[in-house]
Amino acid sequence: MKDSTDKHCVSPIHRAIASRRSIRAFLPTQVPRAIVEELLRLAGTAPSGSNVQPWQVHVVAGEVRDGLSAALLAAHEAGEAPAREYHYYPLDWRSPYIERRRATGWGLYSLLGIEKGDREASARQHGRNYEFFGAPVGLIFTIDRDMQRGSWLDFGMFLQNIMLGARGFALHTCPQAALANYPHIVKKHLGIGDEKIIVCGMALGYADPDALINQFQPERMKLEEYVTWHGI
Repeated sequence: MKDSTDKHCVSPIHRAIASRRSIRAFLPTQVPRAIVEELLRLAGTAPSGSNVQPWQVHVVAGEVRDGLSAALLAAHEAGEAPAREYHYYPLDWRSPYIERRRATGWGLYSLLGIEKGDREASARQHGRNYEFFGAPVGLIFTIDRDMQRGSWLDFGMFLQNIMLGARGFALHTCPQAALANYPHIVKKHLGIGDEKIIVCGMALGYADPDALINQFQPERMKLEEYVTWHGI
């Protein structure tokens, strides 16, 4: 797998943005704690309204990561219904969002040879979320339950800082909403109180360059599809 960069990406930050992608197969190579610390310190410079800095991070690795992963995967394989603490997706899907969602799902699964309707294979692939896709480091993000939408927007900028900053260390990431599916399991394993909401998780590590799944890249909208010009 090679990172794609546009001819206009002439600076390191441009290349980091262009090369960021969701990686779903990682090498077992360990990530030094010092690098994770520097990455999170850098991410913490993200802007936030009135500088409230609403983000909290739990870093899991080694036996703790493995234990959490096993518990989440067991719940998934047992058919336990997800109980996320907030609605990530629309309650009622509509065009054009439903088409984009389907295109991404079908594109990913077809690359892996998973046919439509093969629920067993789809469930196995979804279960890889709970294994952090093989990444040696997992990040679990929480926010205080009483924080409002503005702080969630701030949190998104913090997450993006991590994903872009990781590229500067030759690392890759995969943001994972699925890791918020079983908050009671995550909270039990990490000692997190119910005054916190599990926002999402993220896999962090070195991408497996030979993994077929890492070739997947969903289609992005053209500029004219999401930009309206006024006075320029």
